Amino acid sequence: MKKTVLSGIQPSGVIHIGNYLGAISQWALYQNKYRNIFCVVDLHAITTPQDPKSLREKTYEVAAIYLAAGLDPKKSIIFVQSHVPAHSELAWIITTISKMGELSRMTQFKDKTTKLRRESIPTGLFIYPTLMAADILLYQANLVPVGEDQKQHVELARDLSQRFNQRFGKTFIVPEPLIRKSGARIMGLDNPEQKMSKSATREMNYIALTDKPATIRKKIIKAVTDSGTAVKFDPKRKGLHNLLTIYKLFSGQSETQIEQHFRGQGYGALKKDLAELIIKKLAPIQKKIAYYMQNKHLLDRILANGAKRADKIAQATLKEVKQKLGLVL
Repeated sequence: MKKTVLSGIQPSGVIHIGNYLGAISQWALYQNKYRNIFCVVDLHAITTPQDPKSLREKTYEVAAIYLAAGLDPKKSIIFVQSHVPAHSELAWIITTISKMGELSRMTQFKDKTTKLRRESIPTGLFIYPTLMAADILLYQANLVPVGEDQKQHVELARDLSQRFNQRFGKTFIVPEPLIRKSGARIMGLDNPEQKMSKSATREMNYIALTDKPATIRKKIIKAVTDSGTAVKFDPKRKGLHNLLTIYKLFSGQSETQIEQHFRGQGYGALKKDLAELIIKKLAPIQKKIAYYMQNKHLLDRILANGAKRADKIAQATLKEVKQKLGLVL
C-alpha cells in the first residue's frame, strides 16, 4: 500500500509564494506516489481571533489555491478540517495524554506569546499542537510535509502516538516529517533574516499568490540585498541568496545554470528577470483561483466529497481509539 501523506494550511493571513514553493507545489508532485490527504485547517485558524466573514472567504480561497496549484480531487482527498468532527474528538483524547511541560516548550507557542501576559494567553494556542497531532494520527499518516518551524510539532505527534501505543496497545502509525531540502524556508523580501510570513503586517515581506504584476515588480525591485554586484549563490549573502533560491525553484534551473546566465550582470538584471518569471508562473494559477472563487458551488461539491472520504478513514481510527480507551460505543 502507498504511504499516507497529510498536511494543511490555515485559512488566515496571506497565502504567498513561500507557501507555494515550500509546500503546495510539492504536494502536487506527491499525488502519484502517496495517498494524499490535504485539509484547510480552519480549527487551527481560530486559535487566534478571526473575523467570521473573512474566515469563511479565506477557507474558500485556500481550497481554490489547492486546486489551482495542481491538487487533483481524484488523486487527493481535499476537505475542510471542521467538516470532519473526528478531528475535534481525537484532539481532546490526545490532549488528555499530553503534558503541560512538553506543550509549553513548543517554540511556536513561545514565539506567539512573548508579548502576552500569561493570564491572557488563549488556551487554544497552548493546545494547538495536540490538535495538529490528532490531524496526523487520525489518518494514520506516515509522512507529514512541514517546514523546519513545524518539525517540532511532528516530533510531538510522534511522542504522543508512541505514548498511546505503549499504554493501550498498537494503534497509531508513528509519523515522520517530510522536509524539502531546498527552498523549505523562503525568507521575507524586506528581511531575509526572517521567514516569509502569512501573518506579516508589512506587504513588502511577501509576494501573495494573488498579487498583480505591477505589485510583484515593485516588491522584487525593493527586495533587500547587499552592497555586492556578483550574482552567486552564497548563503552568507542572505538577501541575494533568497532571491536566487526563489529563481531556482520557479525556473527549475540549477545553481550553475543561473550563475552562468547572470554572469557579468548585476542585481538589477536578476530582479527584473525574477519578477517576470514569477509573474509568468503565477498567471495560470491566478486565473484558476479566480475561476473557483467565482464558482463556489464547485468548491462546495469538491470539499463535501473530500470530507465524506476523509470521515470514513477518520471514523475507523476513532472507533479503535475509543475501544482501546474503554469508552462505551
